[in-house]
Amino acid sequence: MRNIYYAICFLLLAGCKVNKTVNPHIAIQTQYGDIELELYPKQAPKTVAAFLGYIDSGFYFNSNFYRVLNLENQPTNAPKTELIQGGIWKTNHTKAIQIPGIPHESTQETGIRHTDGVISLARLAPGTASTEFFICVGKQSGLDYGGENVADRQGYAAFGKVVKGLDIIQKIYRHNENDQYFTPAVPIYNIVRL
Repeated sequence: MRNIYYAICFLLLAGCKVNKTVNPHIAIQTQYGDIELELYPKQAPKTVAAFLGYIDSGFYFNSNFYRVLNLENQPTNAPKTELIQGGIWKTNHTKAIQIPGIPHESTQETGIRHTDGVISLARLAPGTASTEFFICVGKQSGLDYGGENVADRQGYAAFGKVVKGLDIIQKIYRHNENDQYFTPAVPIYNIVRL
């Protein structure tokens, strides 16, 4: 009788779908392999909602990583940043400039700091970010609210972090570049929800 009880409990538990995390996960599919990220909608709701909307709309199909900042390709008298940048700017510029900006969610509001593997939105002024994003290579405190790498000191809108594929980030980071632009750009086949 006891064995039957345990068998029933096991079957009931096995039949239950357990959600490991409440945060959405996405995969950036590249020629070097997939990069899995966890997004943080509780901390950065507007940014995550917009980014997932772009994914669901298929904007990132056949897009690319096109820019890199490393220690050698920046002015010697400026604070340094290390990152790789991607999106649709090079592959679908017309679409990129038509998308309205997202209200800026600074690191002061969200608590998400620009550490190794953090994804954030590229922007000009606060509230102008849309489809273009970057992933930090190492800790990049100068991109946080009040940081020295942003003239307006508002920082960038961080909204998630790489959970698998930091080795892929490093491969892309070391890809050939000329004057901060990858030569050629690194294809992003798609970005999908997991």
